[in-house]
Amino acid sequence: MTLKKLEKIIKAARGEIPADLVLKGGKVVNVFSCQVQETDVAVSGGTIVGLGSFEGRRLLDCRDRFIAPGFIDGHLHIESTLLTPSRLAPVLLPLGTTTVVADPHEVANVCGLDGIEFLLRDSKRIELEVYFMAPSCVPATDLETAGALLEEKDLQRLRRLPRVLGLAEMMNFPGVIHRSPPVLKKLLAFRDRVIDGHAPLLSGKDLGAYLAAGPGSDHECTQLEEAREKLALGLRIMIREGSQAKNLQDLLPLINSCNARRCSLVTDDRHPDDLAGEGHLNHVLKKAVGLGLDPLLALQMVTLNTAEYFGLRRLGAVAPGYQADLVILKSLAGMEVEAVVKRGRLVAREGRYAGAALLPQAHRLDSSMHIKDLAIDRFRLPLAGGFARVIELVPGQILTRDRRERIEIRDGRVLFPPPEDLALLACVERHRNTGNIGLGLVRGFGLKRGALASSVAHDSHNILVLGREPEEMAAAVRAVEAMKGGLAVVLQGEPAARLPLPIAGLMSDQPIDQVLELKKKLLEAVPLTGGTRADPFLALSFLALPVIPELRLTDRGLVDVGRQEIVPLVE
Repeated sequence: MTLKKLEKIIKAARGEIPADLVLKGGKVVNVFSCQVQETDVAVSGGTIVGLGSFEGRRLLDCRDRFIAPGFIDGHLHIESTLLTPSRLAPVLLPLGTTTVVADPHEVANVCGLDGIEFLLRDSKRIELEVYFMAPSCVPATDLETAGALLEEKDLQRLRRLPRVLGLAEMMNFPGVIHRSPPVLKKLLAFRDRVIDGHAPLLSGKDLGAYLAAGPGSDHECTQLEEAREKLALGLRIMIREGSQAKNLQDLLPLINSCNARRCSLVTDDRHPDDLAGEGHLNHVLKKAVGLGLDPLLALQMVTLNTAEYFGLRRLGAVAPGYQADLVILKSLAGMEVEAVVKRGRLVAREGRYAGAALLPQAHRLDSSMHIKDLAIDRFRLPLAGGFARVIELVPGQILTRDRRERIEIRDGRVLFPPPEDLALLACVERHRNTGNIGLGLVRGFGLKRGALASSVAHDSHNILVLGREPEEMAAAVRAVEAMKGGLAVVLQGEPAARLPLPIAGLMSDQPIDQVLELKKKLLEAVPLTGGTRADPFLALSFLALPVIPELRLTDRGLVDVGRQEIVPLVE
């Protein structure tokens, strides 16, 4: 800020000159005192300069409306929206989200630093404010093949960038508690910065050891007692309500007037159809209030609490000296967003983006489709029958269960007696031409014919394919390969629907309307496979993540997450 600009701000604050913008007669949500005050809000130079009675060059009538700080999502994976930052901004801003803290480990697992630099470039020129955390786990474990490896020296390079706030979720909690030197070096490099945690179901002395190493937050709580233990030990609890992982209802009893300031609401992974159909943090707020949370505490949890945790000193409140990121709400109960102001400029009104239009940026990222040997026999099980480990989906969670079931195999094909809800799952390595294909069994999709395939497969993003017949599964992988990444439904060996994701196999280069149209056709094709899930690609995308209990599948085989070991399919 220049001296001249500061002088102007002080003059406007004292009423010596008109403010640039005055929001007249609104009910200001004070997140410091948890009170509502009817007053004007004066803005000059993108900064809030005062509350009271003010005159301005421009006026925004806010009578019978609530004025809240802009919403801040403290844990978001941009790649999960399937959109680039410049395509995402016109979607999030009308929903009241003015700032996000992103963990770019999805694109980093595919393209390394090049992928992160693309997100940094693309997000620099938009009105949505995007901060980043340096990915701590690329790859998440050594039980999978990723497209890149980020070591401590790479993270040191990111650490020096102005929009990188700290170290992203330390998913490799076994590596922390068992004192893996590369993991500990990363923690030490960010010892004086914010370090996000990721410790599902960790408890007792192991949890204490993990926290002693540096992580300060956790967004992986799925059980109330788990969250209570972590909160009592000093962790900031990020209650997640995403597209696949929905923890809000289970964890909301945790919140009271004493501990709410140690908690935030986040989305983690939010998919484009949910953004368009339900919303973003506005949807989470509405649901939280509907479940009984005080709306003022709820607003604290998406504004001041998050800003303070990340050290964003001028964000998160409606007060003099704070950045003029403001959301005008029709009501606190419904959290309906009427208008959004970002840095003192009106950027959205009545659900429509009103900011600057941007042409998409050329991405120049390797699609990372380097696949070796897709022979149909690679999708047959070279085993006799017996008791097999089966991945069982847990409704509304990204956790899975490790089941044991007797299966019968003939000529490498699993015999699926109807109406058994069982399917074959394969993870095909796509980054390094290794030829690795991990095989497993999964329950919970209802698929009877055809195949589904996706290059969105957290976190290494190899290709996951679900089916019953090897021929269909091989065809589905080829369909994803031909698109340079994406989602596909295949029937009788031919693509029935496709959604191309040519940017690292994770993101589209198209606006959300076109992405939604292709996603709609994709989901309309799913019932033709007999699939029973409304969006099976959500659940499918997490089945390769070897840091979430209990059983996962990577390109190297089945992973017992608790033991962090590759285990046989059939005992």
